[in-house]
Order: sequence, then C-alpha cells, then structure tokens
Amino acid sequence: MNFTLLFIGNLGGGEWLIILLAIVFLFGGKKIPELMRGIGQGVREFNDAKKNVKDQIEEGMKSKDGEAKS
Repeated sequence: MNFTLLFIGNLGGGEWLIILLAIVFLFGGKKIPELMRGIGQGVREFNDAKKNVKDQIEEGMKSKDGEAKS
C-alpha cells in the first residue's frame, strides 16, 4: 500500500495554503511560471511516450494476428 498517497489525500485547505506559500517563498513569483511550464512539458513528454509504447504494442499484436491467420 502506498502511504504517500494517503498522506496527500488527508491535507485540508489550510495545509495546501501553507504549502503554496512555502513554494512562493522558496522559488519566488517569477520562477513559478517557469517551474509549471517545465512540469507541463514533462507530463506532455511522458504522455507522448506512453502513447507511442501503446501504439507499438497494438501494432505488434495486429501483425502477430495477421501472421497467425496466414
């Protein structure tokens, strides 16, 4: 069982506010858009890679089925 997810799920509004204020304090207001942009690009690249792997697996399964029918 993943206890980290349980911990994050139990945070209330006040805790999230403190976390956000700490992030603003540590990174500054000008760095946060860069940080979010970097996170967005990372998520986008991960989703593209995941889609490519899924497509390759499906293509391999289709070619395997085609060979079996021949």
